[in-house]
Amino acid sequence: MLDHDRVRADTPGCAPGAEPGQVFLDSAGSSLPPRVVLDTVIAHLRRESEIGGYRAANERLDDLADVKTAIGALINAAPASIALSDSASRSWADFFYAIPLAPGDRILISEADYASNAIAALQRARASGATVETIPSDHTGQIDLDALTALVDERVRLVSLLHVPTNGGLVNPVAEATRIARSVGALVLLDACQSTGQLPIDVTAWDVDALSATGRKWLRGPRGTGFLYVRPELATSLEPQRLDLHSAQWSGPDEYRLAPDASRFEFWECDVAARLGLGAAVRYLLELGPENVYAAVAERSAYLRKALPEIPGVTVRDIGIRHSGTVSFTVDGHEPIAVRDRLAERDITVTVSHAGSTLLDMTARGLASVVRASAHYFVSFAELDRFVAAVADL
Repeated sequence: MLDHDRVRADTPGCAPGAEPGQVFLDSAGSSLPPRVVLDTVIAHLRRESEIGGYRAANERLDDLADVKTAIGALINAAPASIALSDSASRSWADFFYAIPLAPGDRILISEADYASNAIAALQRARASGATVETIPSDHTGQIDLDALTALVDERVRLVSLLHVPTNGGLVNPVAEATRIARSVGALVLLDACQSTGQLPIDVTAWDVDALSATGRKWLRGPRGTGFLYVRPELATSLEPQRLDLHSAQWSGPDEYRLAPDASRFEFWECDVAARLGLGAAVRYLLELGPENVYAAVAERSAYLRKALPEIPGVTVRDIGIRHSGTVSFTVDGHEPIAVRDRLAERDITVTVSHAGSTLLDMTARGLASVVRASAHYFVSFAELDRFVAAVADL
């Protein structure tokens, strides 16, 4: 069980003297970092100002390596199978664009897939002659496993799976969908941007080929951080579209040699302070006990899913069988942006998810936008009550 007083004290945005009366419900967007992350980033920036970026980075080589070790412990992966990046989108694209595509190849995406993923798939299909097809959803809203089974064949090159969408609380059945895709030899690229840090992830048990994630959301790390997991066998066979002297070695006048592991998906130049901050965030999560964090997030989202529908005119828009920590809803007679702004006037932070981010899903459900409330473990139940009361006041 979490020590709630401790995690509140560890969070500058919740501590006494912070933003007055703040209720923070946007960890699905960009969460509040714990103090150790803030201190780690600032300390390294200060050190860079004293001795320069190169020397400062050299002092922290072991700590930088430990970032991958910490991430590996969280998702059950070897550190060498992890590449650090500046975002989940960058990680996803770096892997996706490294996959060779030819005319007749098929790319499958889910109805809840994120716009950036779908746009990349459409762009590459246009250039290569491949096709992009949608995996239907079942009556609950999650991936239809029977439909996926009927859809796959040996021409399916890649299946893009979304663990948790950006616009609500759906949790897709990743392990089951991966088994279906792998049965025909298709690669599986899992977008775990909205789930890493709030739900258990085991890339080895799930047998996914790659996973992309961000630092700024449920991991509570800095913005401008992310990572890519690549199955070890693939990490030594795929060639990224972009290389530098870190991802490859210039071995002869007309030769180069790729890095022997997932670091071939990295560039040399990076924000060292931010990466150290990401490592601090993951270590903080591991110290608290991921299972304790996951339980606390689930408890808070269940609380909101019960309280919000009791307000006349409020509809919770989450779909699926299992649910994440993100609760999406609408209020009759109020545009989601207006709801967000009215709540902000009362120091309550939520955000809005628009149809353009998840076009297929939102269009199918006739939704232009939804309000998104995502309560992390540091949010108190008194704050959740204040949020519910403010929505009722609308």
